[in-house]
Amino acid sequence: MSVPETTTKIFLKNTPGEAINFEFGQDDSTFEVKQVALDSNLKEGELLVQTLYLSNDPTQRGWIAKNKDSDRMYVRPVAPGEPMGSMGIVKVLKSNSTKYQVGDLATGKIEWATYTTVHEQALFTKIDTSAGLPLELFLSILGVTGLTAFFGLVEAGQLRRLLDNPLKEGDKAPIVCVSAASGATGSVVVQIAKNILGAKVVGITGSDEKCKFVEGLGADLCVNYNNPKYKDQITEFVGKDFIDVYFDNVGGEILSFVLTRMKKFGRVVACGAISGYNTPVNVTTWNEIITMSLTVEGFIVLNYSDKFPEAVGVLASALKSGKIKLGDAYHVKELTGSDVEKLQQVPKIWNLLFTDKPVGKLLTKVV
Repeated sequence: MSVPETTTKIFLKNTPGEAINFEFGQDDSTFEVKQVALDSNLKEGELLVQTLYLSNDPTQRGWIAKNKDSDRMYVRPVAPGEPMGSMGIVKVLKSNSTKYQVGDLATGKIEWATYTTVHEQALFTKIDTSAGLPLELFLSILGVTGLTAFFGLVEAGQLRRLLDNPLKEGDKAPIVCVSAASGATGSVVVQIAKNILGAKVVGITGSDEKCKFVEGLGADLCVNYNNPKYKDQITEFVGKDFIDVYFDNVGGEILSFVLTRMKKFGRVVACGAISGYNTPVNVTTWNEIITMSLTVEGFIVLNYSDKFPEAVGVLASALKSGKIKLGDAYHVKELTGSDVEKLQQVPKIWNLLFTDKPVGKLLTKVV
């Protein structure tokens, strides 16, 4: 493939408040699409890459939020006039790097763009295509999503003991509860907790259909938070054993309730707060953290980058043995039309995370 001279990108036009304007061409549009020249004169360590897949993640909402202190963020926020960022899979078209050659596929932090120039340090993993695994796995179970689930349970949730010393017959299994259990991270949490660590698992999600999916992954119970009786269902299931580890992806009202069902000295793994990304929500039972001596630990997966090889090994082995199911691990939306038309679809697909998200990891296929 010849090296392109132009690229199509999505830029942040206006930093949004609570609401994002997904329409293009308006004064208050959040995003704008531009075709710009592509500089193929690469500096040392740089690569010219083609975007194959984009990852859709709730955390991107924080990258464009108003009044964010960049010193308090693990990713620098996107300013108006800058390209919108994303995790993704790329193909190397031109290289001035000793680590990547033309034709290599890799995962990394990229832009909402058809082509872009990146530094080798922006890429995380060179994809080994010899195993014949679907590329989508490297943005889901074998990517940041799977790593987040693994380290959230094993490190932040302090369940490594179950990885190193599996439960024996007769041992009492801890109870793990996870919100957004049908989502990208939550669905992997369910399977690691149940099928690798041997825990009892309670999932929380937003529909009866999604609950069937979560229970099919191995959850002992899944409740629909739109069912007025969901709190009673969890209370009855955990009884006086209560919850050892809560993997929190949503915050808000659900967190407020689950705190009242936690075991003394239990752990809350703070991974996400999707219920409050667009509209602020309060936690009303914070006193439970004090009275039950709970530990709340926030984390980002990059905290454990030195342990990535171990985690990928465990997850790959679990895939091979069937302890983690491939099934609905990801859901792909494919872009159509011209480059401009394709890119204009990207923000609305990302917004499905907050409106009508399918099960598993939501990915956007650019090429």
